[in-house]
Amino acid sequence: MPHLVRVVPDVPAIHRRFDYSVPPDIGPEIGVGSRIRIDLHGRRVGAWVVEDQVTVTDGVSPKPLAASSGQGPPPSVVAVAEWAAWRWAGPLSSFLGTASPDRLVRGERLPVDGRHGPDQEDVGGDEGGPRTASPGGGSVAIVDAVMADPGVPAVVRLAPALDAVLVVTELIHRTGPAGLLVLAPSHVRADQVAGRLRRAGVPVALMPDGWEQASSGRSVVVGTRAAAWAPIARLRAAVVLDAHDEAYREERAPTWSAVDVVVERGRRDGAHVALVTPCPPVAMSEDANLVTTGRAVERRGWAAVEVVDRTGDDPRTGLFSERLVRVAHPVLDRPDGRVVCILNRTGRTRLLACASCGALARCTRCGGAVAQAESAGALQCRRCGHSRPAVCAVCDSTRLKALRIGVTRATEELSALLGTDAVEVTGGSDPSDLGQARLVVGTEAALHRVARADVVVFLDIDQHLLAARFGAGEETLALLARAARLVGGRDSGGRVLVQTRIPGHEVLAAAVHADPGLLAVAEREVRKALDLPPFGALAELRGPGGPVFAEGLRAIEGLRVSAIESDRWLVRAPDHRTMADALAAVPRPPERLRVEVDPTDV
Repeated sequence: MPHLVRVVPDVPAIHRRFDYSVPPDIGPEIGVGSRIRIDLHGRRVGAWVVEDQVTVTDGVSPKPLAASSGQGPPPSVVAVAEWAAWRWAGPLSSFLGTASPDRLVRGERLPVDGRHGPDQEDVGGDEGGPRTASPGGGSVAIVDAVMADPGVPAVVRLAPALDAVLVVTELIHRTGPAGLLVLAPSHVRADQVAGRLRRAGVPVALMPDGWEQASSGRSVVVGTRAAAWAPIARLRAAVVLDAHDEAYREERAPTWSAVDVVVERGRRDGAHVALVTPCPPVAMSEDANLVTTGRAVERRGWAAVEVVDRTGDDPRTGLFSERLVRVAHPVLDRPDGRVVCILNRTGRTRLLACASCGALARCTRCGGAVAQAESAGALQCRRCGHSRPAVCAVCDSTRLKALRIGVTRATEELSALLGTDAVEVTGGSDPSDLGQARLVVGTEAALHRVARADVVVFLDIDQHLLAARFGAGEETLALLARAARLVGGRDSGGRVLVQTRIPGHEVLAAAVHADPGLLAVAEREVRKALDLPPFGALAELRGPGGPVFAEGLRAIEGLRVSAIESDRWLVRAPDHRTMADALAAVPRPPERLRVEVDPTDV
């Protein structure tokens, strides 16, 4: 009986699977997940084995494999890739490519049950690798809660200034390093975590260069988004640091989420999964166990947040309040003092304010920003499409004016106002230009470029709060958490200053009181009323193939398809299973089509 395997070619446009025979000289190396070379339609391409020992079809003589290309993902990861291709409506080859090493890796096939060498059930001493000493403190109770329900993710709400790596070290103390995965939102953070664990004597495989070491099953695996596909045959535990961070989401289609991949792997393997974040999104925490510290501990871990109410200020008075000047001067008078001012120049939202009372024009349905509609005398919400008369909701004035701002001009004016040279920082700035600048003005990129600050000022937080996205509130709280981390906890002496015309917004209340639950309650009500995730599923279609594909989806019961723009369609479903099944059932048109599941810009 010939050894037959079923393969998926590394060609995203080809969704079929093909059967090939395995020549005897390379047979022992081949199994599910193996990387191979095949002859397909007159050319040689890469491929992965997705099924082993398949049955030959009568009358068919499969071609032999051309060559072996070494190790690929273990069978358990191949199975998760199959799920991800269904969940995010993408080609399986895309996920298998992310899960494979960048270079050729030869060696022994990984055991199917996830063990390598001595029995990993006994992870103490020499057999399972070194354990760290327990860090003690609050991390013990947190990990107790994380490990209470294996397979069910625990969302650990940990204030920004608290040390999240202690959760990692406590888990290593409990389980040993084997089978433990740690994700960080950036390469810098991943390098920091890996270095810290190595100094504690823990073996670490830092992805992607440490793919071969990770596949051995002996080390803690640390990496960024792509490390969610690390070659750990059986996941024992996982920690995702700053699990709310947008960096965990792939921007290119298929738009998969590393957090969801880790949660699915944990569910399949019965692993302990901790999603650590200072501000858990509603969609993340709805079906998870929420773990919190005591209120006193959480308050100390958030910075002091001061809200500057600019509701009554004339829009023509500019960006800089008297309170900002009074707070910044004493800091800049110190040789080592640093002030960071944030202004979102690149946002698409153009805010309208009442020319009489200064109140911002907002949607009466979802609270988002509104813009002048095509029909005269109407304002239309950029989020939910709701329309209302073009009058101020506070004083009934019909005189509305646009607020125009820019980070370059703000840098020049603030430098002159405070008498200190200011450095402008945006996503395209050279990091070396920052140096030891004591006054930094920039977009939210400055929060990632600066390591420390005494004061962080949001010159116009309303642009973030009222952005034309349903997740604007949660994203804004994440920015405030990032700022709180830069200035330190409540006892550090630093502070976050927020200028706004909507001082009663629930996001600001959550930051001021160091209680993200205040936003979660309000956000949950809005999402439930509008059938937004986690109470529904969304997908966005773009491209020339959109009209045909959208028409096919309209015929499926339970789906709602609506046009957003001439080349964009929004698809709504009651849950992700219904959405994924529907996207898989409708044939893809030959024209170009981008399908974005869980879109972030609607």
